[in-house]
Amino acid sequence: MVIIIFFIAQWYLSIFAQTFLQHRYASHRSFTMNRFWERFFYVFAWIAQGATYMSPRAYAVMHRMHHAYADTPKDPHSPSNHKNLFAMMENTRKTYTACYWDNIEVEKRFKKDVPDWPWFDTWADSRIVKVLWILFYVAFYVFFATTPWLYLLLPVTILMNPAHAVFVNWYGHKIGYRNFELKNTSTNLYPFDIFFLGESYHNDHHRNPSSINMGVKWYEIDITYYIILLFSKIGIVKLAGSGEKLQHEKDLGLAESIVAPILQTKHEPGKVLA
Repeated sequence: MVIIIFFIAQWYLSIFAQTFLQHRYASHRSFTMNRFWERFFYVFAWIAQGATYMSPRAYAVMHRMHHAYADTPKDPHSPSNHKNLFAMMENTRKTYTACYWDNIEVEKRFKKDVPDWPWFDTWADSRIVKVLWILFYVAFYVFFATTPWLYLLLPVTILMNPAHAVFVNWYGHKIGYRNFELKNTSTNLYPFDIFFLGESYHNDHHRNPSSINMGVKWYEIDITYYIILLFSKIGIVKLAGSGEKLQHEKDLGLAESIVAPILQTKHEPGKVLA
């Protein structure tokens, strides 16, 4: 039972850290935080993601490239460019590493306003720390696993972030439905989003990348959206204004990806979603 509770907690804390810090904050600047809260969530992400913690700066640069180059040869992780999901994830790893070490030529627009805590990332994203996390996971399973079957969860525990990413980045361009007609293959994966806290509404997100709400239909409930609203009310975050959102979407070349009017939803058509 301890292993099951640990696994479920790690799954949801890890995906929340990714969608809140690395994705909606670092990549899309959907909201801002002061230095204290930014660094608090850096540490939170490191604890939650463990061996697969990713630098928000490098993640943001790579993710912005994905939006701007979606499903083109320059896309860091498009199923259109790879024969299988393992090849796609390997290319993702290589691109992330290149972005982390600045070993790749990147347009200035992708580096604009990305958060950076060099000292912390150098330590938290180091191989030594990753190995220590893996040793901790193995020891935890050895101590608490009550049946050999529970060890089947250990590889996912060790590779938690890639486990999330492969589902969204591969299947979110392969199966599912589309609310918006875009020049990419992004789809939504409802009802699987119960496991991904908003991340699986991939087509909606590609249409409204700077929105803090990744769902647009009434049943596309984005739990992280409501958490961010709560954080806004108690002063932890400040939501981005419409001008900032429009500029960010211009930097990503959003207008060039739209090939049809947006769907009639409960939101006002033609507006960037809040």
